[in-house]
Amino acid sequence: MGAGISLVALYFVGAQLNGDLFAEALRTARYGYVLPCVVFLLAGLVTRALRWQTLLQGALPLRRAFSIMNVAYLVNGILPLRIGEVARMYLATRVSPPVPALRSAGSIIIERLLDLLAVVVMTLLALTTGSVPREIQMAAGLSAVVAVVGFGLLLVFAANRRLLHGLMGGLAQHFRLLQRLHLEQRLDDFLDGLLPITQPRRLAQVLLWTVLSWTFSIIAGYWLMYAFFDRGDLAATMLYIAAAAFAIALPAVPGSVGTYEASILLALVALGYENNSTAVAFAVMVHAVNVFVHASTGILGFIQEGISLGQLRSGVQQMRTVSTGQDRA
Repeated sequence: MGAGISLVALYFVGAQLNGDLFAEALRTARYGYVLPCVVFLLAGLVTRALRWQTLLQGALPLRRAFSIMNVAYLVNGILPLRIGEVARMYLATRVSPPVPALRSAGSIIIERLLDLLAVVVMTLLALTTGSVPREIQMAAGLSAVVAVVGFGLLLVFAANRRLLHGLMGGLAQHFRLLQRLHLEQRLDDFLDGLLPITQPRRLAQVLLWTVLSWTFSIIAGYWLMYAFFDRGDLAATMLYIAAAAFAIALPAVPGSVGTYEASILLALVALGYENNSTAVAFAVMVHAVNVFVHASTGILGFIQEGISLGQLRSGVQQMRTVSTGQDRA
């Protein structure tokens, strides 16, 4: 399915493309603007690591949070189904003292919901300055519902630990299988990952890091527009970043090749950018810069963690095997 969607997206992009104009756009681009873009993207990665560290309540030192997160981003780029998040959970268990996998899972879910809300806000802000493609509006509307409902449910779970334990205990008395799954300990680990959203001060810190992370992303995208266009456009920047974020969620080949470029092209055309070949060249550059940043920091993360991709894969499989074995014990 992912390959099919990528092929459709590539066909859409190719249909808008004039090869000569595309090559001319790449040849005449002002590549000096790429450097500040990279700097701001790196700053955004640091603030995202600070956010994760805050959600884990300091269970990871910042250096380890940064390297583990970058490994996860790289793995997400080369493997399907967001496997990088599972890798992040595994790598956090290797820290001393280890962070339980389900605690990391709770923090990652909060991150994703906050990022969804940020993307929705950017889409709404873009709506105030121009037309937004119906596809992006629909994705934003669905994301808003998912994020608000999901965040509300997590808040209810985190604030009612005793009630959940009571329900779990009652079910375990009637179903012996549940007693073998050690669900109470797993529930505690997961709820520990949700605890920060019940603490106003820590939640405010998490929200601050989220705002800063996306602000750095917007600044980076705004600067990069000067490489291909006469001026930057804040509304266009927010819209194409939001569109690319929605595209990453679609099934596609690793790296979201095709869907990433098509989403940016769709956003720019909606805001009146008429030279589609230049818009495609810009989309390719945006994707290339992001791949470069995540590949570079991800490789450094692998080195800092002292692990290879093969070892990471084996570790993740072993973690799943141990978990399954506990379930069957």
